[in-house]
Order: sequence, then structure tokens, then C-alpha cells
Amino acid sequence: MKNALIACAALAASAVFSPAFASPELAQKKNCMACHAVDKKLVGPAYKDVAAKYASDKDAVKKLSEKIIKGGSGVWGPVPMPANAQVSPAEAEQLAKWVMTLK
Repeated sequence: MKNALIACAALAASAVFSPAFASPELAQKKNCMACHAVDKKLVGPAYKDVAAKYASDKDAVKKLSEKIIKGGSGVWGPVPMPANAQVSPAEAEQLAKWVMTLK
């Protein structure tokens, strides 16, 4: 019984602290998936391509978080990425961390 309680507590803690919030569901909720997909280019680059491009950049999460919020242009071609006012700084960081796991 004690082991079952420990397992339940661990499962509950992982649900609260899990990066599951930084997932395709959050990206969908914040309209990121209108222009991006995990493994193929749509209007913007595939998230796997973004992760590969920034793989050796120690400041990747910070840079990507800023781009999510402020938008950007010129990195992936002529189509600009608009700013996303729906995303909080914490959500932008969660999304950037998630993208960087998609190698």
C-alpha cells in the first residue's frame, strides 16, 4: 500500500511539474501550429529543423522565446513570423524548450 501511495504521489507530481504543458497541445492552443509542424515545413520551418539549427546555441531557448513573442524575419526566408501576443513569457519559454527537444 505504501508503495502504491508513493507511486501515486510521483505520478501526480509529474503531472504538475511535467513539461507536458510545453507540447503540441500548447502550440496548437497558441496558434503556432497554423504555420508550423513538428516534422515538415508549412508557412514556417518544421520544429525539428529549428531544433537542429539551434542545437549548438546555448542561448537557443532565450532566443526562440523572444522570437515567439516578438516575431522575426530573415532567418528562414522572406516570410516574417508575426509576434504572438497570446503567448506569455513563461509559455514562450516552455514552447522553446519543447521545440529544442525535437531533434
